[in-house]
Amino acid sequence: MLKGQVALITGASRGIGKAIALKLASLGADIAVIYAGNAEKAVEVCSEAQKLGVQAEAFNCDVSDFLAVKETVETIKQNLGTIDILINNAGITQDGLIMMMKEDAFDRVIDVNLKGAFNMIRHCSPIFLKKRTGKIINISSVAGVMGNAGQANYSASKAGLIGLTKTIAKELASRNICCNAVAPGFIKTDMTQDLASEESINSAIPLGRIGLPDEVAELTAFLCSADYITGQVICIDGGLAI
Repeated sequence: MLKGQVALITGASRGIGKAIALKLASLGADIAVIYAGNAEKAVEVCSEAQKLGVQAEAFNCDVSDFLAVKETVETIKQNLGTIDILINNAGITQDGLIMMMKEDAFDRVIDVNLKGAFNMIRHCSPIFLKKRTGKIINISSVAGVMGNAGQANYSASKAGLIGLTKTIAKELASRNICCNAVAPGFIKTDMTQDLASEESINSAIPLGRIGLPDEVAELTAFLCSADYITGQVICIDGGLAI
């Protein structure tokens, strides 16, 4: 159980982030829902979490903006009292083959997916260090483990998250702070709905099906309570990365 703890989840208004937020709320954690665009959806997540008997507030923040993240973290600490768990889930895609990829497309994906995680860790870590405890879970991807044609920017950002995870784990372990990465494969979300047909995707997955956001949330929740696991990258992909 996570009763009495406060979890900050980026990209929490839908998909995997929403599933994680509601799972942690079901375990008793108060929730800070970070969103970039859809305020209505973020408020809906908060309402669902509140029905589970916890505090939940939505905060608009561009995670790629260093100062905006600093201000948001300070506001969350003031409103909810502290931060115990950080879930770096915010992510975007701007796919294209490398020979045609625009510089802006590469930069923006790196800024949100990788620098956004750095920004959050940078501003949450002083809270964790002072408390001498904390959990950081970065949502990477099997694309960061294996690479994926047409996703040079996305794969690079998610591979960068893995390196960031291992480094943060080493830097903060002496203060009882754990940092791990979860690497989903194909998960049924808005981000994957425009990809190839589900049948063709299923044929590439040893377990024969696309995963669900709730399954990623279950793994993430486990890591939020795991005190002797750090610096690890756990694939949840139906065997895709074997």
